Amino acid sequence: MNTSSTGLFPGFAHRAVQVGDAGEDMHIHCEYGGEGPPLLLLHGYPQTHVLWHKVAQQLARHYSVVCADLRGYGDSGKPPGTPDHGNYSKRVMARDQVRLMEALGHSRFAVVGHDRGGRVAHRMARDHRERVTRLCVLDISPTLTMYENTTKAFATAYYHWFFLIQPAPFPETLIGHDPKYYLPWRSGGRHGNALPYTAPEAITEYERCFSDPAAIHASCEDYRAAASIDLEHDRADLADKIRCPLLVLWGEKGVVNRLFKPIEDWSAVATDVRGKALPSGHFIPEEVPELLLAELLPFLAGPVLTRLID
Repeated sequence: MNTSSTGLFPGFAHRAVQVGDAGEDMHIHCEYGGEGPPLLLLHGYPQTHVLWHKVAQQLARHYSVVCADLRGYGDSGKPPGTPDHGNYSKRVMARDQVRLMEALGHSRFAVVGHDRGGRVAHRMARDHRERVTRLCVLDISPTLTMYENTTKAFATAYYHWFFLIQPAPFPETLIGHDPKYYLPWRSGGRHGNALPYTAPEAITEYERCFSDPAAIHASCEDYRAAASIDLEHDRADLADKIRCPLLVLWGEKGVVNRLFKPIEDWSAVATDVRGKALPSGHFIPEEVPELLLAELLPFLAGPVLTRLID
């Protein structure tokens, strides 16, 4: 198929790839295009791969770009959560994306992740060290760091972290009453109003996908996993730092900039860290796409390590 499923990625193809274990019906949806070294782009909450539509064309001039929907989001599969939330752990979500890239013919690749996608990319760089050549995370500090340094200011600004982890079906029921109103650009909550920076077509797509009850449940499971099994995985890996080059970018108007120290936080878990604040809020790829590209392109063009694990 040679046309975009959304119309926001002209020239890109779209595909759904089965990534589940034997007998598991689990697919990941993506749009992909361009030529060159492979580059995987992972979105955040409550969005989809459409987050990247302002930068994908420019990146595709230099890279084989894959914009994927995470498990539970967009048009990817949305299985019910398990009692331990393990099927929405970042370990499983990272494995999905590795299998997607393998199906597209890419055994090693760079990864850029915003928000939840950055947390999946973080886990991928740990569990699949031989795969990830370069890593960029947008507007996050490590999950374990953020939970262990929770303050009133953080809990107020990121209230959704603590709301979404409540047992099902409490948050699902409340959100499901009016999914569109709950979204940050409608309610004006959490990360501020992203609407001025976001194309109406993108808003329509985000709202279409998030209005699915299965997506609401899946996104809650994503956060429940982050507050439980993901923390176990992160604690177990503390002594073994990420070794691929890591670029950290964050919005100077956002919560991460006010309450955390991204370079210091990431240097505690990785050996090769650089980065800076950008003049934006949380939604960097939509708010300041040109500035993001100005940082990403030289970083991605750096030498590819031939040995990522001992």
